[in-house]
Amino acid sequence: MEAFVTDSQMDGGGIIRAVMSFSGGMDSTSLLLRLIKEGYKIDCISFNYGQKHNIEIERASLNISYLRKKGYTIEHKIVDLTSAMSIFHSSLIRDDMTVPEGHYEEGQMKSTVVPNRNAIFSSIIYGYALSIVAKEGVNVKIALGVHSGDHAIYPDCRPDFYQSLDESFKLGNWDSERIDFYLPYINGDKISILNDAIESCEKINVDFDEVFSNTITSYNPDSEGRSSGKTGSDIERILAFNKIGRRDPIEYVESWETVLHHAIKVENEFKDNIYKEKLTDIQYNVTRKSATERPFTGEYWDEKRDGEYLCICCGHKLFTSDMKYDSGCGWPSFFAESDDADISQIEDRSHGMYRIEVKCSKCDSHLGHIFDDGPIQKGGKRYCINSASMQFMED
Repeated sequence: MEAFVTDSQMDGGGIIRAVMSFSGGMDSTSLLLRLIKEGYKIDCISFNYGQKHNIEIERASLNISYLRKKGYTIEHKIVDLTSAMSIFHSSLIRDDMTVPEGHYEEGQMKSTVVPNRNAIFSSIIYGYALSIVAKEGVNVKIALGVHSGDHAIYPDCRPDFYQSLDESFKLGNWDSERIDFYLPYINGDKISILNDAIESCEKINVDFDEVFSNTITSYNPDSEGRSSGKTGSDIERILAFNKIGRRDPIEYVESWETVLHHAIKVENEFKDNIYKEKLTDIQYNVTRKSATERPFTGEYWDEKRDGEYLCICCGHKLFTSDMKYDSGCGWPSFFAESDDADISQIEDRSHGMYRIEVKCSKCDSHLGHIFDDGPIQKGGKRYCINSASMQFMED
């Protein structure tokens, strides 16, 4: 039996019950909206474990009230774990530790890990789900909003963890065959979660901005509940809203423009440090500083083998060998890009010239430029690309 599922399932024509962990944050709120859209009968459990940002529980209750007014029946229980978890070592709990600021994948963010938190939460939720099974004789899904963006810092958000947890719970309980984990976001990220929430809001006729104005993601909000915009969780959220082209409806200590500028700066600095470690000097200067390698010096200008050309920074597929041709310019030339490459084209007026710069759409790496002097029979385009921006994979 699968340990968890990523799509909703029906139980012999009837709706399966769902019990979910509801923090009041962005991910769990999106999951709640999804469960409503899918027609589940839902029990939400929020945990007070002594977290410094326990205003999230108040925000969770606000959204439950809003959704009830919209006609949706939702049970909401708050479990007090403050005494038990006060002995744990985490900057989210201890007054003598400071919640770090910076990028959400930086090593210092490990101080925000609450030891074994998700196992504790899941154990309580699992016990509650078993109680529903015993009383009502129905199957139950345990729904959690964990996602891939959590995997780097929080090991208890990874698929293998829940696979193992499910197996252990099934070994230790009667009727456990009637319970499965439902983790629809396990391979997604904040962007896909927000897009899912937008779709759910449209389907169940609730206001996205009103719902998400009641959420909180910050680990160190001020006394008025405003997010700082500077913790790792803030940065991740701000960037996700920016990526989907929306202004975050929650209130920040500073303006949206200010926190967005800060988040982008933190993200760029974090990535820049990674690229400096990963790339050679010429690869870094070309892809991150928009430098140009000298003609006839790049590794692939005269490459004739069959294969694919990938972005050196992120591995995104850009071109194939059957698109390559000899233009005589001294740089790899292509008359077309691969399907789904979606290479970005940007006006470039540097060095007193007007050109169209091309960048990887996935990681914003500089690739080269595109010109209108390519083979007419192939569409007339010439992608003039730096070898240092690509990795060649032979067929």
